[in-house]
Amino acid sequence: MSNTTNLILGESLAAARARLADALAAAGRPAEDARLLAVSKTKPVAMIREAWQQGQRDFGENYVQEALAKQGELKDLEGIVWHFIGPLQSNKTREVAEHFAWVHSVDREKIARRLNDQRPAELGPLDICLQVNISAEPSKSGVMLEELPDLAAAVLAMPALRLRGLMAIPAPAEEPSAQREPFARLRQALDRLHKRFPDAPLDTLSMGMSADLEAAVAEGATLVRLGTAIFGERDAASR
Repeated sequence: MSNTTNLILGESLAAARARLADALAAAGRPAEDARLLAVSKTKPVAMIREAWQQGQRDFGENYVQEALAKQGELKDLEGIVWHFIGPLQSNKTREVAEHFAWVHSVDREKIARRLNDQRPAELGPLDICLQVNISAEPSKSGVMLEELPDLAAAVLAMPALRLRGLMAIPAPAEEPSAQREPFARLRQALDRLHKRFPDAPLDTLSMGMSADLEAAVAEGATLVRLGTAIFGERDAASR
């Protein structure tokens, strides 16, 4: 990767961090309350390595085989944390259980149970976010709010999984108030789980992307997923 590309990525990452810091300050939240999850799907390993050199540690991948290839090339990067954030099929759960630290897209008990059964004991519990279909869109994955408590209870009973919180991708909205509304409902859902399961380590709201970062942070996001804002658009040669 060229020095010019390195410089641009460094500037983009710094700008993303500054935007997150500004959003946290505007919400009256401590600077350490949320962190960036760099969505590195389709991005080359050289860019991920450069982002790591710039201090980024959390990376999100959507496609299992692509992610495994990257992990093999980047296994020398100390402290890198891989998050699986895409739809998860039953035939891919073993690879995810064996190679990721986090899964953000668990939306049914069958997938959770496979991850639990296939998680190597030496790796410790797999951190889990339950994906909620917060806007009740027929085309979107995610558990419905009314089914969330039962799924949470099932996951909390699985010893190889550690339920950390919730994830959602709301329907797009332009107005900040409209953006905040589904994030507020997700935060309220997490609050209800806290009350029902007071001993669970429920500390994570994975929500917010480039278009709605500020709204998500205002409603309590702790992990914000940014891809293009950090890595830029894919160029023609990488397609």
